[in-house]
Amino acid sequence: MKSLVAALMLLLALPALAKPLALDELSVAPLMNGQTIPPALVKTLAGKVVDLNTFLAGKPSVIFFYRGGWCPFCNSQMGQLKAIEPKLIEMGFQLIGISPDSPEKLNASMLSQSLPYTLLSDTELQAMQAFGLGYYSSARITERYMSKMKLDNLLRPTPDGDMRLVLPVPAIYITDASGLIHFQYVNPNYKVRAAPKLILTAASLVPQP
Repeated sequence: MKSLVAALMLLLALPALAKPLALDELSVAPLMNGQTIPPALVKTLAGKVVDLNTFLAGKPSVIFFYRGGWCPFCNSQMGQLKAIEPKLIEMGFQLIGISPDSPEKLNASMLSQSLPYTLLSDTELQAMQAFGLGYYSSARITERYMSKMKLDNLLRPTPDGDMRLVLPVPAIYITDASGLIHFQYVNPNYKVRAAPKLILTAASLVPQP
């Protein structure tokens, strides 16, 4: 009974915590250092709905948002993170990737790249909105990506009623065991990602319990 009440309270709180989708990638308002990870519902590879905070389970974490397994820049970054994951684990961190890809596509990415770390699905955009990273792609980009990349992402209506593809600005967040953000790297230029050395250096400066 208590767990049911807690779940209902979380669902009621989520709309109030979600930030509106930005009109473009330059207008996002991401969470900053010193803030804590908000509640957000995501899906596991098996399609199970979980609260991100519960999934983090009070463990220092490196969380990265990426556009999807169809993005070559994202795939390159995922490979770089795979290379440094053993060092992050040694430092006490878990590595978690979040994208709007469906659980099925996440499974495909895991298999194709032999990824050992956790991927979570944000098809409902709750995580990217809670972090202030979600934005509407332009009409040109929406048409191009949906046709050439064969995406199955659901289009969302803009305030003007246009149906657009919603993506997260790629980002890295490093938190301590309490969910407090100690480092964030958010770059509207999706071609530029945080260097592995920068991530390891920032993680090394996070106080451990």
